[in-house]
Amino acid sequence: MENRNLSLTQGKPLYKILTFSIPLVLGTFFQQFYSFVDSIIIGRCISNQALGGVGATYSLNFLIIGFIQGFCIGLSIPLSQSIGAKNKIDMQRFFWNGTWLCIIVSIVLGVMMTWSTPWLLALIKTPANLLNSAILFVRPQFSCLGVTILYNFSASVLRAMGDSRHPFYFLVLASFLNIALDFLFIITLHWGVTGAAWATILAQLFSGLLNIFWIKKKYNNSLLKTPKLKFSTVHVKRLLYISLPMGFEYSISALGAIVMQVAINHMGSAIVIAQTAGEKIRQTFTLPMESIGMGMTTYVGQNIGAKSLKRVQQGIKAGIQIQFVYCIFCLVIIMLFAPQLSEFMLGYHHDLIVLSSLYLRIMSMTFILHGSLMIYRNTLQGLGYSFQAILSGICELTGRSLTSVIAITMSSFTTICLINPAAWGLALAYCMFITIKKIKQLTKQKS
Repeated sequence: MENRNLSLTQGKPLYKILTFSIPLVLGTFFQQFYSFVDSIIIGRCISNQALGGVGATYSLNFLIIGFIQGFCIGLSIPLSQSIGAKNKIDMQRFFWNGTWLCIIVSIVLGVMMTWSTPWLLALIKTPANLLNSAILFVRPQFSCLGVTILYNFSASVLRAMGDSRHPFYFLVLASFLNIALDFLFIITLHWGVTGAAWATILAQLFSGLLNIFWIKKKYNNSLLKTPKLKFSTVHVKRLLYISLPMGFEYSISALGAIVMQVAINHMGSAIVIAQTAGEKIRQTFTLPMESIGMGMTTYVGQNIGAKSLKRVQQGIKAGIQIQFVYCIFCLVIIMLFAPQLSEFMLGYHHDLIVLSSLYLRIMSMTFILHGSLMIYRNTLQGLGYSFQAILSGICELTGRSLTSVIAITMSSFTTICLINPAAWGLALAYCMFITIKKIKQLTKQKS
């Protein structure tokens, strides 16, 4: 491993997690920033209906992109464990076999989702006046899923090596490119929501290629030895054992989001638009919590590879402290400025702003559930218990489904605002219980 990379197996856990995670947090801010700008340009320069169409694709997009993100992070966990164990041959084997798996998944998912997009959007009862915009926005992204996999896998590899800085640098450059392409494709060339989709695709491709360039430049001897690029059944099995459950865990959570989207769609396009705006703003605040969770995955993976359970336990406590402080900050900002944030997204539409602000304020009071879930779930994944993480996704699905049924039955927007918190709470209770149990078992085995 390069000397400038951050080793997470030594030093104070709080400092190490923060140092490693800060580039991830800043990266998510920039990532969400260009998504935020996408939404503003679409809402202001096309129409609020176009914005609603984009929002109507969120759950379906999350189903597939979530699988890819979980799958790629899962591929990096055996790599980070082999780094902690200082096993150079396994590092190379896990990298190359992970690459072949990414190529296979790109082809299969890309073809399947491009063909089925209109049918799936109709299945989740996308309002008729939003359906065309939804198809035009999400179909190009599904046809180019290989680009999404390239970006996610290459960034996960760099982070597993202890390098969270360069994926951040490249993401910042890609964010500004995305915004520039938004203006070109939407405002100058009038491509509509399809322009927003292609801006994202090209920006991701740019960032992914920069990641690959840096891997080749800095880790050629560590990872890219060509004798190790051959298919290895043993290493593929280990990769699939961790990455498939992680991908399915994200997708199971997304199924809950689809159920939630059906409940929202059931209430009409005005509710869809208001919730879309509120959800975009909510994601801006909560994505850093997910970045801290990603940092925990690498931190736990390296320390398990180094057989240091004590540091894993210290890391959990440090991660919860970080999330708690951040959640208090978010609560204060949202309570004070929810209407202004909503108006910035929607323009001045009073009824929509009221609904969006209510959504934000209710959600902000439950952010600590989400932040804590990110710590415990990613600890489980870093420990290598990705199958157990699937069950946390089932908890999320259960929470979202039950609350969505209540929302439809009561025709209650307030209940819509409680769907995500209910899912987070159930999943958190499960992940806390399993994490504590597994750490106790590992401690007994060690002694």
